Amino acid sequence: MSSDSLLAIANLLLPEVLVTYFDLTKHEIKGEELHFYFTELNTVPDEYSGAKLHSKGFFAQATVQDFPIRGKSVFLHITRRRWFNEATGKVVTRDWDLVAKGTRITSEFATFLKEVCR
Repeated sequence: MSSDSLLAIANLLLPEVLVTYFDLTKHEIKGEELHFYFTELNTVPDEYSGAKLHSKGFFAQATVQDFPIRGKSVFLHITRRRWFNEATGKVVTRDWDLVAKGTRITSEFATFLKEVCR
């Protein structure tokens, strides 16, 4: 299967922000669970496009649960990048809204569950 086909399938199954700003580094099937591992790409956030930033490593990996696929639980393992702003001397990151507040599931999945339970 070509990489274009895999990207098209990923766009249908995974949150758009992951396909756009992250690299899928690994995937595993463990029994009834699917695990996808993502690492944030080294592209400077738009709000810092004029600043001189350089990559300063990563935060600890976060794991969130997403929509089930084919009856299997889906877990997204996300490693976010941080940059050092030379002008301010501070570490900056993108402001992601990937996880619904108070949960360990994606915001899209939380919205879906709220609608189903009504």
